[in-house]
Amino acid sequence: MHEVFRKAAHWSSEKLGSPWGFGTALILIILWAISGPFLGFSTTWQLIINTATTVLTFLMVFLIQNTQNRDARAMHLKLDELIRSVKAARNKLIDLEEMNDEELDKLQAEFIKQRNKRQSGRPE
Repeated sequence: MHEVFRKAAHWSSEKLGSPWGFGTALILIILWAISGPFLGFSTTWQLIINTATTVLTFLMVFLIQNTQNRDARAMHLKLDELIRSVKAARNKLIDLEEMNDEELDKLQAEFIKQRNKRQSGRPE
């Protein structure tokens, strides 16, 4: 199930996030708008676009979130590998995304302190 969803999400993000996907959506909206006068701008005519865009938006949220989660995970793994491979790097930065907010705040404060020292010309 996970693999099928992953493949569907990947395929969808590539196709729907392309210029062709945008063009198709734009053409459908234009066709819908053109059909308005022929359908008397009825409530059914309005309901069609409202329902279609709501359902598609709802489904796209899950596909986009899946794609972003995979991209973020891959980026974290790449960064972890770089940190691990550089001898001068602090290995505690590996799996940084697993730290709680307090730990991240402390680390951020440490980096800000180091940056301020460099800007003032004081040695670290």
